[in-house]
Amino acid sequence: MFGYVTPLKDELKVREFEAFKAYYCGLCSHIKQNFGQLPRMVLNYDLVALALLLDGLSPNKAYVQKRSCMVHPVKNKPMIVNNEALDYAASMNVSLAYYKLLDDVEDERNLKSEAFASLLKPYSSKFSPDVVKVNHLIERELKNLHVLEKNKDFDSIDEISHPSSLIVANILKHYPYSFENDSPELREQLFDFGYALGKWIYVIDALDDLEKDMKTGQFNPIVILYNHEDLSYETLVKKIRESISFTLLNCGYNCSHLLKALPLNRHRVLLHNIINLGMMDKYNKIISPCAHHCKGGK
Repeated sequence: MFGYVTPLKDELKVREFEAFKAYYCGLCSHIKQNFGQLPRMVLNYDLVALALLLDGLSPNKAYVQKRSCMVHPVKNKPMIVNNEALDYAASMNVSLAYYKLLDDVEDERNLKSEAFASLLKPYSSKFSPDVVKVNHLIERELKNLHVLEKNKDFDSIDEISHPSSLIVANILKHYPYSFENDSPELREQLFDFGYALGKWIYVIDALDDLEKDMKTGQFNPIVILYNHEDLSYETLVKKIRESISFTLLNCGYNCSHLLKALPLNRHRVLLHNIINLGMMDKYNKIISPCAHHCKGGK
């Protein structure tokens, strides 16, 4: 997960944006409380959105306190405390960062990633047994993704994005705490939502990195699938824009549709903003330079 799932601030009321910040600061605080100072460096916006979703389905009230932190040592900031969803999101944040660093080391022999992964490794002993089960799923799917990327043995964007989709789907489905009116059906709804979101994140990241990856020769699934003729970036973008846009918009629609069906107790407006406006804003910002290239712009 790469920090693409954020709200569109301009369309939020002040209290809604303050609520988002309280969960963001709360996630940072839960990481510190559960794992220490160092893992706070890998704080990821995407996990805030997932925490809001999981907390929105919880029967428990969220509690706010004003606390100082490393970034704001003088002024106390409101943050959510003692929260199950943020506890879980903190664990997932550290887990995803750790396994992604290991994957980077495997892919690129990146010494910086290797050093940081070794620093994070001791924190893996602090995961609860429930979280360890989810970690095994994350590790398995990242290995599956690594094999697909290494062998370039895939025929569609659906196939190559499948492991990433399963990671987000299983993170939501296997939330270790109870929801209000919890049921297997609700867990499957969360799985479907997470699958669509995970696919969207994978594809938007590939599109965002496309030009850089083509310059550096790094792996990019769009290049493998669509650039058999060694096209320039501008020509390739023109070729793939319609297809990639269809995939991203379809994932976004599925997320929006599935969100409406979830029995949220709170955060519906904020989550609506993130899924329907924030994700679309990210899409437009990334696809617009592509459109500019398509028209021959400089």
